[in-house]
Amino acid sequence: MDVKSPEKMHLPGNTEQSPRYVFIINPIAGIKNKKRIENAILRAFMPGEAQVIYTEGLGHARKIASEFVQKATPFCIAVGGDGTVNEVASALVNTDTVLGIIPAGSGNGLSNYLHIPHAVEDAIDVIQYNYIRTIDAGILNDQYFFCTCGIGFDALVGHEFARGNRRGLPAYVRSALKQFIHYRPKKYRLKIDGQKQKVRAFLITIANAGQYGSNFYISPGAKIDDGLLDICVVKPFPKAAVLPLGLKFLGKRIDRSSYLDVIHGKKVSIRGHHDIQYIHYDGEPMVVSGKIKIRILPGALKVLAPESLKPRLYIRRKGITRHGFYANRKV
Repeated sequence: MDVKSPEKMHLPGNTEQSPRYVFIINPIAGIKNKKRIENAILRAFMPGEAQVIYTEGLGHARKIASEFVQKATPFCIAVGGDGTVNEVASALVNTDTVLGIIPAGSGNGLSNYLHIPHAVEDAIDVIQYNYIRTIDAGILNDQYFFCTCGIGFDALVGHEFARGNRRGLPAYVRSALKQFIHYRPKKYRLKIDGQKQKVRAFLITIANAGQYGSNFYISPGAKIDDGLLDICVVKPFPKAAVLPLGLKFLGKRIDRSSYLDVIHGKKVSIRGHHDIQYIHYDGEPMVVSGKIKIRILPGALKVLAPESLKPRLYIRRKGITRHGFYANRKV
């Protein structure tokens, strides 16, 4: 993985004119108390070093991040779920501004993959340590994605889930079971790095990172910095296999299933049986017409993340130094 430490990387920006860190908070993401998050941020940074801005609607996070990219602000931090992260990260692609994440959504796909802790103070520790990773981005037609995009059953469930009022894995599973009863696999035409094939699939997911979110893995072997996409084709399967397959998804063992084919490539196009298609990108639903074109953008995004992609245990006790990635202050 291409890694640049803060000592080796030149960070842009004039901190006398603008804050070094901008925290973009989605007030309606997830269930965490956003005022508590804001207070934790302001306690952790020196006066004038960090600025907190709340979003006011769809697309606002990207607009805010774009404005601070123009000011050469070194770090833009997304505080929310996958949608918020996608918006902020999309504004930072191929720029010197670095993405940070405080997970505050229901799926948290990218932050889970990077093992950014869910506890607010621990996520702030990762941000303050300034360890920077360079990762790939994907682009679906003209829409960036950083974890997954796809078509088929999961896209249909994503649309149903987005219309509901509840979030989290249990609500997603309920939506999936509701759709599963009547869903039938579809025919698709694929073109992967120039090679054409026809498939009948339950779903097709294009994975940059290995999981959708909530540690629900579609391609456990996917690497976010290898310059390749994992094209994951889930083939038709009997209804009796749904529970074993679900357990494999959650247990990072779906790649052992005979119902999954994974093909690696840099460019892929997908055409469905119908002109109008439900698709998803980083958990966000979308409707498109005609052919879907997807490609990888190697090394397109810089992100603050732990040095190791292996999860670590955090111990929190009053009066005892917090054991985490980089914490050394008392709590």
